[in-house]
Amino acid sequence: MNISDLLRALPKAELHVHLDGSLRPDTMLELARDRGVDLPAQDSDGLARAMVANDAADLEAYLERFAWTLSVMQDADALERIAYELALDHHAENVRHVEVRWCPLLNREGGLALDEALLAPIRGLRRAADETGVSWGVIVCALRHLEARASVELAELAVAHRDEGVVAFDLAAGEAGHPAAHHAEAFTVAARGDLSRTVHAGEAWGTDSIRQALIEGRAHRIGHGTRLHEDPGLERYVRDHRICLEVCLTSNVQTRVAASIAAHPVRRYYDLGIPVSLATDNRLVSGTTLTREYELAHRHLGFTPSELATVTRTGFEHAFLPLDRKWDLLASVDRELALLGLITED
Repeated sequence: MNISDLLRALPKAELHVHLDGSLRPDTMLELARDRGVDLPAQDSDGLARAMVANDAADLEAYLERFAWTLSVMQDADALERIAYELALDHHAENVRHVEVRWCPLLNREGGLALDEALLAPIRGLRRAADETGVSWGVIVCALRHLEARASVELAELAVAHRDEGVVAFDLAAGEAGHPAAHHAEAFTVAARGDLSRTVHAGEAWGTDSIRQALIEGRAHRIGHGTRLHEDPGLERYVRDHRICLEVCLTSNVQTRVAASIAAHPVRRYYDLGIPVSLATDNRLVSGTTLTREYELAHRHLGFTPSELATVTRTGFEHAFLPLDRKWDLLASVDRELALLGLITED
């Protein structure tokens, strides 16, 4: 089996993927035609090229393309379909567990109720799970640049729907000038509601952002964490407390936080013993798949197949799942890894 086939066959967990950055180009075109929305291209290949953010100067420029995706994500039918297809696309590359995140406040321009902006994608994920068996969870994102009261509203929404598939609360969007500390009340609401927390940090701002994510955000995982190496003391803390970094290689190069895949610090983090999990961030806007992210780690950062087996196990170990479900998934994953010759079963 060649390396590409091996990595596609690898059972994987996707812990960091944005619903509004991961549409199928064909679906986006169809939804736009039906809703009278203008897009930057009128054919699937052209739209896929236009949506990939290789020309972005920074994170804020990278995020500008979301105006196009969100333009077709303002009704329940569209949201349900997009989530359903996203789960199917993950299942097709042997992703066994996917945690999908988005900010429901951004899906209300057509008058959609906030609850429905959350529940419509959940229906799509549940339908995909019924058809394929893929495991899923939802992470509700607040946005750093919005008022703190909006973050509290989203945290309350997430807690209210905890029993319907919401597994965590997140803070996303541009970091610089928008510290996590401003949203501390929302994190308290999530914590008191027994929800896990993950926070985008160390991407467009340095280690102060990561430290705030851990203190004010009480984060169990860090989204990106790319600049963690700038503070060796904090780096040791993250390692010693087993805080998983959700690493998005392609996205980090596109947002200019890493000069290249080969220069990405994930190799350092892995070698230091920090838990790392590979993720796509945005399948459409980054023009990637989870298998491709594993291939990039192998080709440019020297990760061996057995090391990537460790990385994929880390994703399952740090998934926001009940412990019994996590054990069951890991047992299944270990059987597959053994069949692939990547681990030895006890």
